Amino acid sequence: MNWKFTGKNGEFRLENADNNNRLYFPLTNEAGMMSAISPLLNGDIKTGQNTFAMEPVSIDNLHNNRSARNFWLLIDDQTLWSAAGNSAKQISQKYSEAEAESTKVEAGFLWHKIIRINQEYNLKSEITNFVPANNDKVELMQVKITNKGEQARKITPTAAIPIYGRSADNLRDHRHVTSLLHRTKTIENGVTVSPTLSFDERGHKKNKAAYAVVGADQSGKKPIGFYPVLEDFIGRGGFLDWPEAAAKKMDNYLEAGAEIDGYESIGALRFEDINLEPGEEKTYVLAVVIEEENDDLIADAAKKYCSREKFENYLQENKDFWKKKLDKLQFDSADNKFDQWMRWVNLQPILRRIYGCSFLPHHDYGRGGRGWRDLWQDCLALLIMEPEGVRETLLNNFAGVRIDGTNATIIGSKPGEFIADRNNISRVWMDHGAWPFLTTKLYLDQSGDLDFLLEKQSYFKDSHTAFGNQIDDNWNREDGNKLLDQENNIYQGSILEHLLVQHLTLFFNVGDNNNFRLEGADWNDGLDMAEENGESVTFTALYASNLLEMAEILEGLKSKNKVETIEIAQELKILLDSLTESVNYDSVAAKHELLNKYFDSYQTKVSGTKIKVEADSLIKDLKRKADWIIKHLRKNEWLENEEGYKWFNGYYDNDGQKLEGDHPLGVRMTLTGQVFPIMGNVASDSQVEEIIKTADNYLKDDQVGGYRLNTNFNEVLMNMGRAYGFAYGHKENGAMFSHMAVMYSNALYKRGYAEAGNEVISSIYKQSINYQESKIYPGIPEYINNRGEGLYHYLTGSASWLLLTMVTQVYGVRGDLGDLVLDPKLMAEDFDQNSEAKITTVFADRDLEISYHNPEALNYKDYEIKEILLDDQEIDFVKKDNSVMIKRNILTDKTDVEKIKLDIKLK
Repeated sequence: MNWKFTGKNGEFRLENADNNNRLYFPLTNEAGMMSAISPLLNGDIKTGQNTFAMEPVSIDNLHNNRSARNFWLLIDDQTLWSAAGNSAKQISQKYSEAEAESTKVEAGFLWHKIIRINQEYNLKSEITNFVPANNDKVELMQVKITNKGEQARKITPTAAIPIYGRSADNLRDHRHVTSLLHRTKTIENGVTVSPTLSFDERGHKKNKAAYAVVGADQSGKKPIGFYPVLEDFIGRGGFLDWPEAAAKKMDNYLEAGAEIDGYESIGALRFEDINLEPGEEKTYVLAVVIEEENDDLIADAAKKYCSREKFENYLQENKDFWKKKLDKLQFDSADNKFDQWMRWVNLQPILRRIYGCSFLPHHDYGRGGRGWRDLWQDCLALLIMEPEGVRETLLNNFAGVRIDGTNATIIGSKPGEFIADRNNISRVWMDHGAWPFLTTKLYLDQSGDLDFLLEKQSYFKDSHTAFGNQIDDNWNREDGNKLLDQENNIYQGSILEHLLVQHLTLFFNVGDNNNFRLEGADWNDGLDMAEENGESVTFTALYASNLLEMAEILEGLKSKNKVETIEIAQELKILLDSLTESVNYDSVAAKHELLNKYFDSYQTKVSGTKIKVEADSLIKDLKRKADWIIKHLRKNEWLENEEGYKWFNGYYDNDGQKLEGDHPLGVRMTLTGQVFPIMGNVASDSQVEEIIKTADNYLKDDQVGGYRLNTNFNEVLMNMGRAYGFAYGHKENGAMFSHMAVMYSNALYKRGYAEAGNEVISSIYKQSINYQESKIYPGIPEYINNRGEGLYHYLTGSASWLLLTMVTQVYGVRGDLGDLVLDPKLMAEDFDQNSEAKITTVFADRDLEISYHNPEALNYKDYEIKEILLDDQEIDFVKKDNSVMIKRNILTDKTDVEKIKLDIKLK
């Protein structure tokens, strides 16, 4: 059985979804209410690490934790049935064909419904959950019960949602002790919990959060009583999947106004008995509330949400909200299923922005928020889908850069907030300096806002300096986390200066083989055991590409904005060695000497003195460095093995040896090592063709959705990283890791190898939608394991890169310092029965609908753009190779329509 799309906006249905005990779905809003829900209504509800309304769950808790949303029906005073399917009896009948219940999940953006039919009692339940698209931190749940039989049923309904009400840290740290902090009350519509303290032995704090479960029937009628204490509800011999109070119809419930202190709590709400006639239905609405700002949300929640009419209204608002947001970017091709699947991919960067890299069952690491790399890569999707406000976000993010070229790794919850390391642990990821430029370049190309490069921003400062190799004992926490000058003023440099600092310092921070040092890791966090002698050849290639593109942008700044000189900190001139006395780049020692000279030029503070550098001189210096890297890599890192296959070595291990090539335990190759040489034009065209052959031979595996991250090295590499302690085919050790695979596709498209790039995306897509193997809902997972299963769904940077690739490469819609470039690389089979492929997107603050017409069914490289109509009027364009450019003003001057329509004729 596979899930099926049931509408045009990503809605889908999956039969018997509860047969997959690792399946989960996100429910959230932009206010920060974050839920996860399974087909059995397991999962959790929270707003952050310290505010979980339901008990935190990891992936295995979805099936071994009884603490779930539930709704109990005692039928005819005899039989207990869970409308959620989560009872001991129903679970025991799972593998009995005669007794098992039929179920199906229906879901969309962002709502989840589970439909269950019990043939024995002829009862049907429909349970719908969502988080309203407003500023309230509440999850709503509607339970609809229908009598499908021919005889009336007496029903005693009891809602039951356990209230955890504390930090995830307390799951194993003082679990019982923190329950003593609970102050539990029954109110007219439910149960509230207000812990007295936020428990932390480093310093307890007065708690400000409150939690509640409230509810009513379809007309707003209140419950008749409550079981607020968990042990009272389940009974000493009972369980959450067979609670005594519901099974025995115990009438020892409490009325509103009761107060109970110091126990584990549950929002167990008893509703009045009903007689459900044949064909009759009854609906109940519940709300799980987290109140953090004393905004009386709990007091108002039942009145605001708990009736069928109000629930349905808010549900429709929720559907409209997400549709409008996701309609900003749409693809219309011959494959409607792919186009709808991409709508779920479109959602994923938004989910990642809200959840960070935590708070879904697979993502049980971290404490919320995002890492440095996430800040920048998530902006890639924002620039395509929601460009408003991205400028300010980028500007704020640059405040995390240190003057030594590294950056803060603890990121606060507020925009532009960076925090000094609390544990004095130095960790440097050598790839971190590369991503800000890639995102900034996309912003500049989309907007033409070259003045952004001249905006001023501060630098981050803490005790770590010289790439974490030194501790600045003169820095005090009282000095704050911003770099100061000698006059104790906060020093600010241009955004361009920040970019230069990140790249120039890396250029001189090389290992014995003259590639950039790996430090604590690069993009692959698992390469974390080669800090002394490891080198990242692959990111050396990316930095070379960045240096060349930075030089091109400077040329644009000079020609378009008439900027002849660039102002930089006087210390930075040391790294621009060709302006004074050029260093021999072949000498590792000379590079180290110059880098140390730069580090020595400032201590706790910088001078604050600025100098002006000729733009032409700066361009020349950057190109010289980039050209040296390219020649060096082509000469020293290009491999050929005994079988005649050729590719780039990507890394050096902690013994200073090449990681890749022939080896007694088998050929060693990484996909990462090929991606950035291709993407950054380090690899020549002939080398790209050789890499494709080699990757197809050693890395491609259709059973796992395409290209593995690496071959099997057949040993634990203690001189490389923890990744090689993972079982092969899992996560960073040889899985089909979507992030790098999509980047590989992007690189191939950029170099004109569209068929090979298309094959990468197609492989991931086909595996992801094959539910029988992938076992995930629509969307792209972080990786696919040896069994073909998708893992770490929803929160993956691969979604941003797939969007970027589809928009800028496949459909070829991108900017060039503000002007619109059209360079489609669509395959002949991408065009529908009308010979059309269409994209809806945003550019120059205008909604665009771009339709490519291919009446002769030509394939990529066989067609070119011959004519462009803007709202049926032919317009001028500038042709360059297979692409064309439309001046920005042609779009911005068009103010008489809500959406600009461009029809592109291909011949």
